[in-house]
Amino acid sequence: MHHAAVTRRDLLAGTAALGIAAAVAPRAAEAAPASAAIDAAMLGAAKYMVEKVSHQGGYVWQVLLDRSREWGEMQAYPTSVWIQNPGTPLMGQVFLDAYHATGNAYFYKAAAAAADVLIRGQHDSGGWNYHFDLAGEQSIRRWYDTIGKNGWRLEEFQHYYGNATYDDSCTADCAKFMLRMYLEKREQRYRASLDKVLGFVLASQYPVGGWPQRFPLRDEFHDHGLPDYTSFITFNDDVAAENIAFLLMVWQTLGDERVLDPIARAMDCFVRAQQPQPQPGWGLQHTVADLKPASARTYEPKALVSHTTATNVALMMDFYELTGDQKFLRRLPEALDWLDSIRLPASIDPQRRYPTFTEVGTNTPMYIHRRGSDVVNGEYYHDDDPRNTIAHYSSFRSPDVAKLRARYAALSARPVAEVVAGSALKGSRHPLPRYFTLGDVTIRDLKTTAPSTVSPGAQDEVAAILAALDADHRWVTPLHTTSHIYTRDGYEKPVPGDFSHTYVGDDTDTSPYPDPQPVPGISTAVFAKNMAVLIRARAAAT
Repeated sequence: MHHAAVTRRDLLAGTAALGIAAAVAPRAAEAAPASAAIDAAMLGAAKYMVEKVSHQGGYVWQVLLDRSREWGEMQAYPTSVWIQNPGTPLMGQVFLDAYHATGNAYFYKAAAAAADVLIRGQHDSGGWNYHFDLAGEQSIRRWYDTIGKNGWRLEEFQHYYGNATYDDSCTADCAKFMLRMYLEKREQRYRASLDKVLGFVLASQYPVGGWPQRFPLRDEFHDHGLPDYTSFITFNDDVAAENIAFLLMVWQTLGDERVLDPIARAMDCFVRAQQPQPQPGWGLQHTVADLKPASARTYEPKALVSHTTATNVALMMDFYELTGDQKFLRRLPEALDWLDSIRLPASIDPQRRYPTFTEVGTNTPMYIHRRGSDVVNGEYYHDDDPRNTIAHYSSFRSPDVAKLRARYAALSARPVAEVVAGSALKGSRHPLPRYFTLGDVTIRDLKTTAPSTVSPGAQDEVAAILAALDADHRWVTPLHTTSHIYTRDGYEKPVPGDFSHTYVGDDTDTSPYPDPQPVPGISTAVFAKNMAVLIRARAAAT
């Protein structure tokens, strides 16, 4: 649940979402690079990452060239294995895609190393946390008691829950990767891990169909007088959607009938959680008992949420395409009308015209601010003043309501039989896409057989990426984020300065922030983006 969820689409479009600039210079290509050159570049880059960067098969996000500091979403230890995208599951998927494109066994071994280390970090319950530590329990607890505890804006890291999370697709990404690894060669160690995580997904689902953010449930963490938010039904960061996608993948590939009722209940939860008029939207999280919007982190108040509502509208149309059931379409015009009703004047933000949070019962925008200088003396609060809102979590959004209306109109006009054609829930089970890192694999993608051909992409982009590899087979890139080194816990009283609009507070705040003087390093995001371009070119040549 970081400030902006990073998707594979972000990685393919660029790395701005991570504050990273790829070290790829433009270069014209007179002819398409030969497959042998692409293979050699991919192999050399992969060997560098596996043999020089990985932690026994696991990865973090950024590494300085001298290895003196490393980061996932926060600073990591040399024994850390990061799960959050673009962490270890993504790296494993990249290697598996490279194996599919080239047939080179080294790439499969690299994917297997990532899968094997993930098995070591799999929670006893079957899920995964944001990260784990190869040095063991004492080391991970020390990390949470120092670095994690003092990340002012990263409240999800301020406690060591000792359980697993669905946030930021951590468990879902591992589950999908483990499914692909098992399907590749039917190796039993991957089937055991897959069965374990499937059991986790089924056991953690509430009877009403939603999932908590973390599981097994814990009740001892209460902050700021509020109950622990991780037990609430979570829509934020596509928790439910990612779990549904995984269960659909299991059904399509393994035919396990145990997942069918959970899929149906999960989709129904979206219908039941849509609020009544006059505010027919959704929140980030909802209470289990009555499905009302609930608060989460202290800068995520109990509210109706514009981008979550838009996302859920799109997902409900996906569910209609899977089932043909009109209940998924019936109230969508209400949600779209409500989004239009909360549209802000252009004078507030000409690009992002919708408030992130809208107060339950009043439709008043809720703008998020903070005061203080660190996690000890600082606090977040909301009011109706759109000025000087926090930078790391925008109070404004830009859902494409017109596009959603157009899709709704098109779906409504089509015969139901045509809409559901190809649905796995209507008897058309398809194999998984051959490549997972060339674009987002969404619920809609699982409805049709993936095309057998891959477009090659731009030749000049391929040539530029090949040219950017240095003599050590590295894509060196400026690391545009950094963080304070942990030295002590926060101060009792705020230090001088205005931290209301900054990414980081005083020198005790361990939250990442933009580095005014970026230093060179290695980025998994850049590696994944560049490898995806080469995989596409290589796959198109076969």
